[in-house]
Amino acid sequence: MPRVKRGTIANKRRKNLLKHAKGFMWTRKSHYRQAKEALLHAWTHQFNDRKKKKGNFRRLWQVQIGAATREAGLPYNQFINGLKKSNIEIDRKMLSELAQQNPDIFNKIAEMAKTATK
Repeated sequence: MPRVKRGTIANKRRKNLLKHAKGFMWTRKSHYRQAKEALLHAWTHQFNDRKKKKGNFRRLWQVQIGAATREAGLPYNQFINGLKKSNIEIDRKMLSELAQQNPDIFNKIAEMAKTATK
């Protein structure tokens, strides 16, 4: 019988996992068991933080819109309420970009929201 060398798939799997752990500190970058454990945690945080990122950006946009509406003489909650009453459907991302890049257009939208709340 010819000699059969085993373990090529297992070695490939271990090598791939260690490649993903590159840059980790101490033995977590070079020892398989520690690297596997570290990657389990890292990938869990990575998945969760992709979801948190969306909320973080929404909060940032709300702060930026709030600052711009206060300059226009209107609180954030009344501004959003006025937009809904006047059937203006612009999402918060676009509103924050308008507030930063085109303040004159944003002020017109704020005036429309102000008249809708009265």
